[in-house]
This record gives sequence, structure tokens and C-alpha cells, in this order.
Amino acid sequence: METKSINEVNNLAAYWSFDEAQGKNVQNKITKINNEINYVFNDAKYKPSSNPIWMEGVKGSALLFDGFSTWIKDNKGVIENKKNKLSIEVWVAPRCHEYNENNNITAIVNQHNEEKVEGFILGLRAFGVISFKVAISGNWYEICCDKKTIPINKWSYITAVYDGELGFMELYINGNKVSYLEVSKNSFLTPSTEDLIIGKSNNAIKLEEVYEVGCYCGLMDELKIYNKALTSEEISNEYNKYLSMWNGQLPQPNLSIDRNIYEGDKHRPIYHFISPGYWMNEPHGPMYFNGQYHLFFQHNPHGPLWRQIHWGHVVSEDMVHWRDVPCALVPEKGKLDEKGDWSGCAIVDDGIPTIIYTAGDGSIYSQCVAMARSTFKEDGDNDLINWVKNEIPIIIQNKNIKTEKGEPHFGQFRDPFVWKEEDTYYAIVGSGIKNENGSVGGTALMYTSKDLYNWKYEKPLFVGDYIKYPKTGEVWELPVFLPVGKDGKGNMKYILLINPWFFSYSPYNVKYVWYWLGNWDSDTLTFTPDTEEPELLDVGEHFTGPSGMVDPKGRTIIFSIAQGRRTKLDEIQSGWAHNGGLPVSIFIREDGRLGIEPISELESLRGLQFLNIKNKTMEEANRELSAIKGDCLEIQLELDGGSADEFGIKLRRTPDGEEETLLYYKKSTKEFLINKDKSSLNPELQKGIQGGKVNIDEDTLKLQIYLDKSMIEAYVNKLKGLTSRTYPTREDALELLLWADSNIETVKVKSLKIWKLNSAY
Repeated sequence: METKSINEVNNLAAYWSFDEAQGKNVQNKITKINNEINYVFNDAKYKPSSNPIWMEGVKGSALLFDGFSTWIKDNKGVIENKKNKLSIEVWVAPRCHEYNENNNITAIVNQHNEEKVEGFILGLRAFGVISFKVAISGNWYEICCDKKTIPINKWSYITAVYDGELGFMELYINGNKVSYLEVSKNSFLTPSTEDLIIGKSNNAIKLEEVYEVGCYCGLMDELKIYNKALTSEEISNEYNKYLSMWNGQLPQPNLSIDRNIYEGDKHRPIYHFISPGYWMNEPHGPMYFNGQYHLFFQHNPHGPLWRQIHWGHVVSEDMVHWRDVPCALVPEKGKLDEKGDWSGCAIVDDGIPTIIYTAGDGSIYSQCVAMARSTFKEDGDNDLINWVKNEIPIIIQNKNIKTEKGEPHFGQFRDPFVWKEEDTYYAIVGSGIKNENGSVGGTALMYTSKDLYNWKYEKPLFVGDYIKYPKTGEVWELPVFLPVGKDGKGNMKYILLINPWFFSYSPYNVKYVWYWLGNWDSDTLTFTPDTEEPELLDVGEHFTGPSGMVDPKGRTIIFSIAQGRRTKLDEIQSGWAHNGGLPVSIFIREDGRLGIEPISELESLRGLQFLNIKNKTMEEANRELSAIKGDCLEIQLELDGGSADEFGIKLRRTPDGEEETLLYYKKSTKEFLINKDKSSLNPELQKGIQGGKVNIDEDTLKLQIYLDKSMIEAYVNKLKGLTSRTYPTREDALELLLWADSNIETVKVKSLKIWKLNSAY
């Protein structure tokens, strides 16, 4: 008599234990077939190949699905033939939930064809709502559970049951039935010839022809598919069996993003502020509290693209060496921030760290000003991990606002910046003004409050002139208003920084931060710029997204995002997008102009000093420079250009000059420029010359340059910055060379110092 296996007795059709704990394959324990794990770094182009990420599970190990590239295909599938009973059980611990703009299902496991109405899918709709769909006789039947959802950062045991014989579908969470749906008795699930896929939908939607959405993000363990309908008792017993392994207390899953997965990426910066992984844009809300600096940033932990935006969070003792802590703000279903937690600021209010931010809920007031308060006074946590959101907006956009120049664009209302003077709080919110002829210009709408909760609209702080200065945008984002020091007459000067936004294509879009320097009168709420025309802090085309604060030393510190400016395919293949610029101090110089320089704390990154020379000819300096190679360097260079018109330094250069980036000053036009025509052999990357006017007003060009993999960040005579990117394809693009367009013998190298810089992480 033939003995049946335990799997046959239990009617197991497929079982992935994820107990491999390493490697690039998982085994279906029933068919004994090894399935390859799709993972972006399996055959990474720019770094050593690495395996998918394995973590501790509820039983043995578990596999981490990264939310954009990790999935498993099983060609055999489980429903090639009609069946009238199917059960699925699985342990999941989501890192975050998908954006689900169309409430699509983020698949946990599926073998289905949506259009042909075939097969099944088990997954999550927005904010962890479980969905189980089966195709029966040309119709989809779906059972969901809205009342009890799957939380992030916790293990949950999900079971889905279809019993066509008795005519019902059921869902269970942690052994408890949470939903029931009647279907036709004696019905059969329509078979599908699609592959069975774990972690991604058979019908995944592609964005920009690159990103597949609907991918699960988080840990998965113990996935089983049965050819029977599990009973409530069986499901409860199975859950309790796992629970007993942990004495009734499930383990805390490790869902942090490991920075080490990017080791070897030749373009990812190592000492600039950067998200631990995936997507980031503006750093914002810089704040000093109780001995630590806090910096927040726009972050999508689901993949390297803009989607469900969280407030990422890092802490530091010096604004250079950052430590990752959990996200401060996470979008929540039914809350003000359901569509995302967007930019804002942070202040310390009466000893309580407070975040004031833009919340998106999808309503007519889709951009409102919201607030969250730290629980520091209750829990004493100096890392400020826990925040409590205010249930209602503190400021909403008033449709009836009128100004002397027109009315604000309704629906363009974001990025609050808040400060306090004496007993009054002031807030400016980015917007734009229009009239019967169209856009007038961007603006920062001003509000005042005595308690942070109740705000009164006052007036625009300032209105731009879009017609005369189209580069300043139709709407202003991320307005920042800060004191920067006293002028020669003892007057405190203030700076208004803005990020321009446009309703349609503009050559100035996502390239620049503009500013006005002027005087502020808090009695009349008036900002009076010194000049009508705005200026740039940075003349490159990558410095955007300003935020700032006055630090405990009295310095005005500005943070920014350094735009990546590479293809979407490059971003998804590398698994990250964008990083921050270096924190810089801005101040009033002795000549009355605005000065800018990197903060002195960056010196702590210095390792070996490669070079320290003075008073050399360019030829002599280049001989000593020829021995130095690197892509993480600080360079301090002082050049007297003599009778040359253009002079500077070539960076990230190959020995034959096939790839190189030229940073230089042009005396005849008083411009600080970067030439990227030969920066990369990759034809899809931006080339050309960028830069702008900088009147150094002296004979000596003084450059402070930071190379950090793909980053080039340079400061000229403490007057302007130039932030840019270079993506050399060749591994030997590591050399430096001083350069002049003519009369090289007249150029003098007054000083040249070079250090190797170490990682900040």
C-alpha cells in the first residue's frame, strides 16, 4: 500500500519556506523547483553583484521584497486546471504601503489575468487593506477587509480561503476571521496560464516605461497554497503554532534600509547627506534640540521614484555624520496626510520639537498646513522617533484672498516656513498670484499666530514678477526667510529664498534657487529687497529645494537637494535617486555682499592630505598633481590667472582625457563655469556648459571643491556655489589637471591643498 506524504495529506499545492537564508533562489518545497529571485542588484552594472536581502523570519529566515525590483516567478503555477477549493496562508511584515493611486492591488502572490478574468490574486490595497480576488465563470469575486488592516513594521499572518463547493470566501488575520463573502455554490475557479508570481502583480503597471508599481515592500515568510478550504480551527491552530515558537510574542521585524547594499556604487556619494536608500528629494526641517541636530527629508521607502512621500529622519552631532532613525511622518488612511507628507519646517516650541508641514488628503484643500508634535516630554527619547499629528489643519488656503496684484492660485499652497519673534509666530506658505491676464508671479503668503494653532492671514510677504523675471516662476515652493547678519550700518539683513515652480515647460524648472536680500520690519510685516532682480546662491543647475535655520553658534545654515539629473533607468538600476548638498553657512561679507561657505565641521571628514604646495607654476603643480587620484576629495585651490582668460581645473579625468569635467573662471565675462561636454561617455546624460556671473573682484581665484563620487560641489571666493554632477563611465576617471586656455606660463598656483575625504556613515 502506497504511503501518502504529509504534503499530500494536507493538500499542499505549493510551499515556499524562505529558509534558504542566502543566495538568489528559493525552492517550492512541493515541486522541488528552484525559483530565481528577481533583484535589481543580482547583476548590478556599477557594483559587485549582491544577493537579495534575507532577515530573521517568524520561522527560520524571511525574504525582504524591496518594493520595486524583488519578485519570484514560478512557471508551473498552481491553477492550470479548474478547482473549487483554494487556500493561501502567508506571514508578511510590510515596510510601507504602496501609493495605490487607483487603489490597485499590491500583489503578495497571484496567478491571474485581469482582462481575461482568470486566476486569483492575494494582496494589499491602499494602506494595508487585504484583498483576495478569484475568477469564477467570467466574473471577479473580491473579498476585502477595511476595518482591520495590515500594519507596517509588524508581522501579520494572513489566510485567504475560497470554497466553491460550499460557496464562500473568507479572510483571516492572525487566526481570526475578519471578512466573509458568499459566492455561487458548486462553482469553480477559472484557471490561468499566467506564471505564478510572488511579490508583484501579473498585470503590473509601468510608470515612465521603467518603474513597475504594485510590488510588495517588506518581509515575507512561510507562503503556502492549498488545494483545499482551510477551516477556522485549522487556521487558528496554525497561527498559534507559530506564536508558540516565540512564547506568545512575535519578533520585531528588521525593515530598515541597509546602506551597505550600495557599497561599490561608483556614483553614490559617501559623505554628502543621502537617504539610506531609494528616493529622496528636499532635506527640510533642520532643527537643533538637546545636543543633536535633526534633519528630515522627502522620502519614498518603496523605491527610487516619487510616490508615497514620508518624512525621513536622521540625527547628528555635527551636521556631517548622520545616523538613520525611523521615518518621523508616515501617510495614514483617512488622515490629513493620506496622499503624502510633503515639505515643511521644524521648530522647538516651548521645549517641544514641532513639525509644520504640507499634508495632502486628496480633497479640495489637497494642500493644507498640518502640525505634529514630538512626544519627547512623555518618553524622553532624544532621537525624537515618535510624533503625534494634529487631527485638523492649522492653516487652509482661503479661496477669497485678494491682494493688490491679484488673487492666489487656488490649490497651489505648500511648504510652510515658521519662525518666532517675541510672542508672535510667523508663517509663510508658498503660492502664486494671478490676475485676468494670467500669472503675475510667485509669492509667500504670510500668517501670524500667538499659539501655533490659530493663524490669521496677513498679506503676501513679497510677490515676484513673472513677466519681467520668468526664471522666478509662476508659483514659489519652499520659501525660506532667515536673518543673515548685519550690514556696515548695523542693520540686520534678511534673505528670502525660493524654489520656482511652473505650470508648463520652462528652461528654468528644477535648476535654481533664487534669493533676495533685504530688510524686514515686523511691525508692518514688510520685507523690502535691496534689489529688484533676484540672485543665485549656486550657479550650477543641480542646487534646488532650500531649507535653513540659525544654529546654536548663530550661523545661518542652508540645506539643499542636489538633483541627480540622470535617466530613470539609471535610477532604478542603481536603486536610489538624489542626495543633499553640503550644509553651507551664508553671511554678510565686509563688502556688503552675501557670502557662502561650507560649514567648518566638514573638516572632520579629512583623511590623508595628498598635497600641500605654494607658489608654483602650473606646469610644476601639474607634475605633483599627476600622482594623485581620487573621487572623494577636498581641493583648496588659489590661482592667479595671469594673462589667461579662462583658467581652472579638470576633475574626474581619465589619463587620455576621453572623460573629464572642466571647472573654470572666465575673466572677460566674470563667469564661474563648468564644462561637461566630456564628463561621460554615456550619450543620455546632460552635456554642455553651465554656470553664471560671479564678480570675484580680485586677481586671485579661490576655489574650495568637494568631489564625492558623482558630486561636484565648488565654492568660489566665498561668493557663490556651483553644484553639479558627473557620471564617468570609465573606472580610471580619477585624475586632476590644472588648465588655462592660453598663456599658461603666466598662471601662478598660489596654493593647492588636497585631502582624501572619508565616509560620513
